[in-house]
Amino acid sequence: MWKFGLIEIPQGSKNVRVRYEAKVFEEGSKFGIEGGRISKLWASINGETILNYDRGWDVRPATEIAKKAMELILAKIEKED
Repeated sequence: MWKFGLIEIPQGSKNVRVRYEAKVFEEGSKFGIEGGRISKLWASINGETILNYDRGWDVRPATEIAKKAMELILAKIEKED
């Protein structure tokens, strides 16, 4: 199942908007992030890709905001299911 969303991360006096798309399966897999259910995950800020996982890392989250975005997205998807 594909999931699409938008999260906001506080940064200073404003929020940074992060768009994401994720392909989520019922069960974990060796192809999922950390053996989990998400086999594809893409996120961007203002159209710029900040992370991309497609059965392996193409663009690792390198900045603190990208790492926080990944953490929040993973938690949100787990909570929804």
